[in-house]
Amino acid sequence: MNLADYDALSFDCYGTLIDWETGLAAVLSAWARESGLDISDEELLLAYGDHEAQVETETPKALYSAVLAEAFRRTGDQLGAPVSQEWAQRLGASVPDWPAFDDSPEALASLARDYKLIIVSNVHREGFAGSNKRLGVTFDRIITAEDVGAYKPAPNHFQALDEALKELGVPRERLLHVAQSLFHDHVPAKRLGLPSVWINRRSGRPGQGATPEPAEAYSYDLEFPDLISFAEVARAAKS
Repeated sequence: MNLADYDALSFDCYGTLIDWETGLAAVLSAWARESGLDISDEELLLAYGDHEAQVETETPKALYSAVLAEAFRRTGDQLGAPVSQEWAQRLGASVPDWPAFDDSPEALASLARDYKLIIVSNVHREGFAGSNKRLGVTFDRIITAEDVGAYKPAPNHFQALDEALKELGVPRERLLHVAQSLFHDHVPAKRLGLPSVWINRRSGRPGQGATPEPAEAYSYDLEFPDLISFAEVARAAKS
């Protein structure tokens, strides 16, 4: 793959640019301590992940804040520790507090010099507005679950992405998708014939964390352990 062959990059946000597992764990672990549960952050994330994906499938038009709250309640039921309304709302409102990965702002600033940057994210507009302040760049298009009425791996984001490309004057063959989640992003990318780069943020750690195991075939064209490594190769290709 020659990264000079692409003019636009579409990004998953949470897990790729924003450290959603750290953000989730900050609330889940505080709740677990208060509830007297002896459970690690990894175990909490694993218990939570499938519930979030299920809620997104069942209620595709729900705001992400509501998805977080309901997935948290179901996680508590699974673990035998009920989640109060206060705790559920605390997780639902936490998205703007989730930290960016340390390399995200620098990498995005570098990539913005050579590529159009597009967000395709399972989030609501208000949540992403808070996260965007941590990323420090102006994206050329932002496509949220609230905009398309569905959550990845459903195809709605990518259908809206095709329309965004037309508006930006970028041929689809000049688009490259960049994401961490095999389940949410690389499965639909393969299904739709979209080339993709895996930012393997969990490199060196076992399991999928808060992301469900892919239920369908997936593929990716390149793999990097972080975003800055990808940005350096992309910059060199465009030089």
